[in-house]
Amino acid sequence: MPQGARVRISPSPLIHLIMFNKIQNIAIGIAKEAGRVLLKEYKTFNRTDVRLKSGHDILTKADLLSEEVILKKINENFPNYNVVSEERGVIKSSSEFCWYVDPLDGTTNFSMHNPLWSISLALAKNNEIIFGLIYAPIINELYLCALGKGATLNNKLIFVSRANTKKVLHTYCHGNGLVNIKQAIKYYSCQKINGMDCRQLGSAAIELAYVAAGRVESFVAPGANDWDVAAGVLLVREAGGKVSDFAGKQWQLGSGDIVASNNKTHRQILAVCKNF
Repeated sequence: MPQGARVRISPSPLIHLIMFNKIQNIAIGIAKEAGRVLLKEYKTFNRTDVRLKSGHDILTKADLLSEEVILKKINENFPNYNVVSEERGVIKSSSEFCWYVDPLDGTTNFSMHNPLWSISLALAKNNEIIFGLIYAPIINELYLCALGKGATLNNKLIFVSRANTKKVLHTYCHGNGLVNIKQAIKYYSCQKINGMDCRQLGSAAIELAYVAAGRVESFVAPGANDWDVAAGVLLVREAGGKVSDFAGKQWQLGSGDIVASNNKTHRQILAVCKNF
């Protein structure tokens, strides 16, 4: 290279950084605004206001109010993006981007004044999750992740645990189908009998966040919905964990069944799930 020649640096990394910073800042603002709405409802919530969506799923006014805030803000800031939201369903466009929205993950917890509920937002590009946010207002925890950029809790890097003994902690959840519920019961029973603690915390997003933060070693959910777990999947992966389906194949949008772990416990979990 001739002396004094300038090295031309591709602007692409800088453009991507600016894009992710914009997405993150907007998403945080959206989640915080929805969180304020939910906190107001939480203080005066009466369980008699609960409606049944199915035999095993409930809906509250709070779910709808939070979703209204989130979808309005997404439309204002990302008007051409697709959206998949728990209550509203699929809002299609021609964009390669898609937001996955759970306006209130852990509605039953919310209804009984259990603080473990959250807002979950994830952004995918061409069906690959590139950004995730999980916000738990009551416990004041904000989890963030971006593809290839690590995972944080309240601005501090987080990593999955290194535990690989009988002291491991498992969490689980399930879809609304009767088959999914029976699978979850079998999973719980097997892990509990084998001396490994296994608990259902009531918010898939928080349970995945806990795996990413090293608070528990795994999370299993037969029949999981994309909006429940999309943000948490990227969070676990960016924190050094592993996420697959029950066959051990890498989890992707539409997979349904999910196993997320600290890697070290993954094989044992899959062995249990193969019995379903």
